[in-house]
Amino acid sequence: MKKLSFRFVVAFMLLLAPTVTFAAPSPQAKQEIQQLMDSLSDSQCEFQRNGTWHGRAEARRHLQRKYDYLLKKDLVDTAEQFIERAASASSLSGRAYQVRCPGQPVQPAGDWFRRRLDALRGSGTPAR
Repeated sequence: MKKLSFRFVVAFMLLLAPTVTFAAPSPQAKQEIQQLMDSLSDSQCEFQRNGTWHGRAEARRHLQRKYDYLLKKDLVDTAEQFIERAASASSLSGRAYQVRCPGQPVQPAGDWFRRRLDALRGSGTPAR
């Protein structure tokens, strides 16, 4: 009886699998992601990808392209997913992005964006 029930559940889940869709980011997530990119644009920091430093505007355009791609593929629903999937490392090389801000040591971009997100949500002070 247990095997029959288990098989029924598995078969039912497989039937439903094609109908499962990913949710688009909530309005709050979209706002947070835009604020994260604005935060980089408004900072005095530089952004390194694949060993080359880029200015804020170029970094913003790059992250926007990656975000747009993730949206098209339904691969980003939250600000945390944006940080992990777009703002932390190169999709091509796998190398971690870095952020360099005046008067501070170079830091992993993922850490920089997570601190910014915490600050946006009111649980921390924005890092520069």
